[in-house]
Amino acid sequence: AEDLSEWERVGLPIDPGVVLLDIAFVPDDPSHGFLLGTRQTILETKDGGRTWFPRSIPSAEDEDFNYRFNSVSFSGKEGWIVGKPAILLHTKDAGDSWERIPLSAQLPGDMVYIQATGEQSAEMVTDEGAIYVTSNRGYNWKAAVQETVSATLNRTVSSGISGASYYTGTFNTVNRSPDGSYVAVSSRGNFFLTWEPGQLYWQPHNRAVARRIQNMGWRADGGLWLLVRGGGLFLSKGTGIVEDFEEASVQSRGFGILDVGYRSKDEAWAAGGSGVLLKTTNGGKTWVRDRAADNIPGNLYSVKFIGDNQGFVLGNDGVLLRYVG
Repeated sequence: AEDLSEWERVGLPIDPGVVLLDIAFVPDDPSHGFLLGTRQTILETKDGGRTWFPRSIPSAEDEDFNYRFNSVSFSGKEGWIVGKPAILLHTKDAGDSWERIPLSAQLPGDMVYIQATGEQSAEMVTDEGAIYVTSNRGYNWKAAVQETVSATLNRTVSSGISGASYYTGTFNTVNRSPDGSYVAVSSRGNFFLTWEPGQLYWQPHNRAVARRIQNMGWRADGGLWLLVRGGGLFLSKGTGIVEDFEEASVQSRGFGILDVGYRSKDEAWAAGGSGVLLKTTNGGKTWVRDRAADNIPGNLYSVKFIGDNQGFVLGNDGVLLRYVG
């Protein structure tokens, strides 16, 4: 079955050097979606991601800045986009029109993630660990965490977190679970942090693996997956936030795996350097390669499943793969 690829490459009207960063669809209309990237890239699709066209948003076109659009999220017809340098866009008509919402210059860190959470409501995260929530279309934001991660670590650095004293102040990656918990990896990969709704501070955790962490995220069953630099994949024992992980069997040829996306409780895909694409059908215990992307010169950074039959892999050099099942 390894030869039967379940992915196809989608041609995009963008410069070759663009790195694709996020993708989201309007919940009421799964054929209508947006794709973000570096170099001010915003693309739109009306046919479920088979074809894409450039989307111009006048309020986001500033000659002095070259925006990197990091994250997009929809709830109903309401959508949000965040980018760097600090920019926040909001739509209430499923992306037909976007308005730019002013942001405070005091925001600690770069906005790396936004999640639409309901009517006029969203939650955003910066790479310094600030989490903000709004319930009035982004005009006011309330801090959900009392201090940045650097401050937390400075206060708790003697608490036995190995590598905390080397912390440079930013996250490498941050991933949110459906119930609103977060897991983040320190920029050097030497420990990880978690936050659950209601907590005042991020909680640092020692890594239970020898090699540095590349990325971490949530399985469909509520447990954690963990990728190490150099290609290993680990799964936490049980569900929730734990520090006990066991290694899964992966044939990754030594290329680093950069992301994992679950299509169902049992089926997930992993993607990484040099076009490596892997599939599991047993929840992550064992993985086999799909040769679909072997000839793609580039790295696959991110795996996103929007529903059972809608999935995408985002890469550098404008590479987009669409799940065809």
